[in-house]
Amino acid sequence: MKCKVCSREVETLNQSGYCELHQNAYQRLQEKFDVWKTASNIDWKNYLQEVVRNPLTGTWAKEVAQNLLLSEAP
Repeated sequence: MKCKVCSREVETLNQSGYCELHQNAYQRLQEKFDVWKTASNIDWKNYLQEVVRNPLTGTWAKEVAQNLLLSEAP
């Protein structure tokens, strides 16, 4: 199976559909969301938009955030 973002191979144990690099970024996004939510009462979608706009955000995290925004779009 290929990564949803970059087409690298995905381990069969990984159910998220991300390669190891993007899976790590996804996990960090989830962990940091709790901090952001507590500090600013932000929802998941707005959090992802802020992550994408932030110039200090790493490439893999931005790619995952963009992928999640596209997959959740109505």
